[in-house]
Formats: sequence, structure tokens, C-alpha cells
Amino acid sequence: MKKYDTRQRDYLINFLDQHPDQLLSVRQIAQELCSQQISLSAVYRNLSQLEAEGLIRKSIKPGSREAYYQYVGAEGCHSHLHMSCTRCGKTFHMDAEHTAQLTRAMSELDGFDLDILKTVMYGICQDCHHP
Repeated sequence: MKKYDTRQRDYLINFLDQHPDQLLSVRQIAQELCSQQISLSAVYRNLSQLEAEGLIRKSIKPGSREAYYQYVGAEGCHSHLHMSCTRCGKTFHMDAEHTAQLTRAMSELDGFDLDILKTVMYGICQDCHHP
């Protein structure tokens, strides 16, 4: 697929960059960008391209078939696992050292190599757990 740097792509990247701690659905993204006259098909097309480029990550929340997206940027979140709070919806980075320890333990103990870019752990964050 040929890459085009378009106004629509720029608006989408800017919007996702402004919400780094959120997992956003296509519906949420399209709703926010409707004032910029960006079609739903353009949102899907650009999300697909950004995912292929490694600039965003796609995940599916438990109990849902809807895809959610998060901007990871050019430098990315490639050394961090993500943790998403099921109460407030905020997404956090696991410390890189803790991520490495966890993935190493999984590999050594279970022979399973975790794909960090495609993994989101769900639970309750500290703020929601102890309000």
C-alpha cells in the first residue's frame, strides 16, 4: 500500500498523539474528527496504514469484538507492556525493566515469547483501586 502524507493522516496522528493514555475505537476517532471532514473510510484506511508502520497499536478489549487503537509514535512503546484500567479506561506503560522480567520469565518458564506490541493487560489501576 502506497503511503500518502495527507491532511487526514495528519489530523488523525495529531488526535491520537493528544490521547496517548487512551484506547480509542474507530467510532470514537471518527466522531472526534468529523468536524475535519474526514470520512469513516479514510479513518479505517489511515489506521490500517499507521498500524502497518508501527505508529499505532491495535487491541481488542475483553468481551468485545471492537478494535481499539493507541498511538505509540515514531519512537514507539516497543519496550513496554501496556496495562489498561477496566474502570477508568486509562492505559499505562509497565516499567521497561518489569516488562523485560515478565517476558523473560514467561519465555523461560513456559517457553512462550510474548509479543509486546500486541499485548494489553487489563485490570484495575491504583487510582481506581484506592480512590
